[in-house]
Amino acid sequence: MHECGVAAVYHLNTAGLSPLIPRLKRADRSVVDPATEEPQDVRNRATRLIPGMLLDMQNRGQLAAGITSYNSGRLQLLQTHKDVGGVAEVFSMNHEDRYRLLMAEHAGQAAIGHVRYATCGKDDPSYAQPFERQHIARSKWFSFAFNGQLANYMELRDEILQTTDFHLTRQTDTEVLHHLISHELSGNPEITPVQLLQTLHKKVDGSWNIVFLNARGQMFVSRDPLGMRPLCYAHEGALFAAASESVALTHLGFAESSIHNVEPGHVVVVDGQGVQVHQYAESPRKAHCFFEWIYFANAGSNFDNAGVYLSRKRLGEELARRETLPIGDDVIVVPVPDTAKAAADSMAYQLRVPSLEGLIRNRYIGRTFIEGNNRADKVRMKYTPLPEIMEGKRVLLVDDSIVRATTLRELLALLKARGKASEIHVRIACPPIIAPCFYGIDMSTVSELFAPGFMQGPVITAEEEQTMARFIGADSLHYLPVDALSSCVGLPAESLCRACVNGVYPTPAGEALYRKALQECGKHPSGCQTDAPPQQRIFR
Repeated sequence: MHECGVAAVYHLNTAGLSPLIPRLKRADRSVVDPATEEPQDVRNRATRLIPGMLLDMQNRGQLAAGITSYNSGRLQLLQTHKDVGGVAEVFSMNHEDRYRLLMAEHAGQAAIGHVRYATCGKDDPSYAQPFERQHIARSKWFSFAFNGQLANYMELRDEILQTTDFHLTRQTDTEVLHHLISHELSGNPEITPVQLLQTLHKKVDGSWNIVFLNARGQMFVSRDPLGMRPLCYAHEGALFAAASESVALTHLGFAESSIHNVEPGHVVVVDGQGVQVHQYAESPRKAHCFFEWIYFANAGSNFDNAGVYLSRKRLGEELARRETLPIGDDVIVVPVPDTAKAAADSMAYQLRVPSLEGLIRNRYIGRTFIEGNNRADKVRMKYTPLPEIMEGKRVLLVDDSIVRATTLRELLALLKARGKASEIHVRIACPPIIAPCFYGIDMSTVSELFAPGFMQGPVITAEEEQTMARFIGADSLHYLPVDALSSCVGLPAESLCRACVNGVYPTPAGEALYRKALQECGKHPSGCQTDAPPQQRIFR
């Protein structure tokens, strides 16, 4: 179960040599003479593009990274390298000699890559992707990477374990998907990508992007019929590339006009001779995850015809339009770094007050490796308040969302103790998170969510916001309403998945999991249990 990032690259045998392929550095030239280098050797440098693409998507996962390359000229046709850690660590990018040797070892004209942010499963290399299955038959020897989450994972897992002689060794839906693909290839080695995906989509429920590469040098990249997770591709001349975010393609040098969305229910099939786009399933509706624009995606990306930065800018404008705090010379806007900055700057511009970085984030501390005895220690290590900016000021503190509120409570205590602000007013560029996500964002249970414990209905009231503010230690708190999302993102409401803010799920398995989650909390799935304690109250 992952909210991750995937990448793919392929240098075709047609249309000459791509100018976007990396040039050799001096250290490489001691091994290879550019003057006598064969065209295939140039094509085999395509895999060098993957680490940079994954770096561009490091925001999507800092736990693990990996690559599988294809090279028809080596004994190991597919070769995988993956490990726990950030992209620079996994690929030794800060050690030139080791990085050069690794890229030489994995040279090939095609490759897929992955960055992992886990919502389940262990933090060890066996959970890192891509997942490779070796086989003596080239059609059955493949590797794939996956971004998304199968909402019916447990049902699929139980079916595999109960009806076959198979054994699963990992607690992850990626292994289940690995098994399903292997099973289809075993039954029909000549199955086409379209046929494979037609079978898969009838079995799985949830969000799923797949990048796939086999030992025949056949690649495909695909997007689920609802288009929950973003996936883009580009093709110029001899070079094809795909990624979870458009910024990774832009930085390779592709023109903006060459970058396209993989449409929901479609697959892009690539081999050495060309690129083909096919539809494998109808898309009855779209359910793009709005949280991609709010928080998860790189601010430089644009997908599904909606720019991430502009969406966040409009969120800030909407916050400013709804602001009720009397504005004076002592008011400043401070973003919680980093994803809230665009909204904060835009809000401040509309209110005609300064937007200042009164809170500095230690950007060298990743999500995984923050140490400390408790959450307060971790917050102190991650954030540094600046009293020279905030002392005596009324601060409008802008954040992208509140999920559990545990970090925010510690942050507000730190701001008051060290930042010396006279008042702190929290503004959230998102509606209240009231329901879990079963499609890949790390919001897994009802009980861990902050907002449902205070809300008695689907629309938050001013009184409930004030109660929340007191609980987290703020002078006031305001959220954006649900109906503001579509206009800010720039897409119709019916094309967005908003399950985490309205409890309406786009798939049957998601709906079933939500009802089960409510029942496990002792709540009735059809209404609010108003006699429950505030921290246990939930509605449907």
